[in-house]
Amino acid sequence: MKLYVSPRAPNPRRVLMFLVEKGINGLELVNIDLNAQEHKTSGYRAKSPLARVPALEFDDGRVLTETRAICTWMEGRYPTPNLMGQNAEERAFIEMADRRMEWYFMLPMANAIRHTHPGLAPLEQPQFPDFGHSQVAKARETAAWLDGELQRQPWVAGPRFTIADITAFCTVEFARLMRFKPAEEGFHALQAWRDRVAARPSAMA
Repeated sequence: MKLYVSPRAPNPRRVLMFLVEKGINGLELVNIDLNAQEHKTSGYRAKSPLARVPALEFDDGRVLTETRAICTWMEGRYPTPNLMGQNAEERAFIEMADRRMEWYFMLPMANAIRHTHPGLAPLEQPQFPDFGHSQVAKARETAAWLDGELQRQPWVAGPRFTIADITAFCTVEFARLMRFKPAEEGFHALQAWRDRVAARPSAMA
């Protein structure tokens, strides 16, 4: 199998961290250069029609895209260590936490970066700076809420490390392009959590 990634992008990084946490080896990693627009070539679009990374290509030629879908397949194929829930109830609450991180933290932060950072201009045409700046405020609202959650529980979804922590961590790291540092925003619980995740082998891979 081949996993198409662009390591500096947050969504491929989510999958790569997930693989390390699972101890999954043996996948052929294929780097897609986003700055060179490799994701928009006809060859790559034949695999990922919406020109997105990551993408997991099976040996039979089928291709699975979307970060959460790839991680769901990995979780089913390699059930331990568990990162997405042991039963229906835990799976639902972990998915809720992960979706919150994805939709209310990662998405607005990504929109802010895509529409305001000059280095992202080739990938986001046209850029709408006013929209981007409005998204920063939305991401900070979620960060403030998350800081409160982390004051009363050790991890994003509760008592243990899960996929929701991976999504949140990749968002915080990507947000460095906006010079977002939790401690400087007064989010000390979020900073302490970020530093704990950063010390994990998956964050350093």
